[in-house]
Amino acid sequence: MASIRKEILIENSPEHVWAAVRDVGAIHLRLVPGFVVDCRLEGDARIVTFANGMVVRELIVDIDDDARRLVWAAVGGQLTHHNASVQVFAEGASHSRLVWIADLLPNEMAGAIEAMIQQGIIAMKQTLERTAKNA
Repeated sequence: MASIRKEILIENSPEHVWAAVRDVGAIHLRLVPGFVVDCRLEGDARIVTFANGMVVRELIVDIDDDARRLVWAAVGGQLTHHNASVQVFAEGASHSRLVWIADLLPNEMAGAIEAMIQQGIIAMKQTLERTAKNA
């Protein structure tokens, strides 16, 4: 099973970063605009439309406010398994470290998924740092 781990430092408070991450139905507005162009909730899942045209159904597995950790699983599509998490850690009062981990099958999809995660994490940093400056 392929495992991908990315982390990035964000110049914004962990409370603000977590508020955007945990707003699972508004990631196209608050977290990764441009990378995700639409997101809508359907029960315990969200339907995510990426800028590249890919549409994915993601089951929301857990939103842990104490640990500032979101877990989801993508279902359908080309992957036979996809489980991911994003966790926000405090780096002082005004900075956050965001860690995104994804486990997936088949292994051959790892390169494409890693490239998308890299794009997503860059979009998060840009969006969340821009909102810090505007606050």
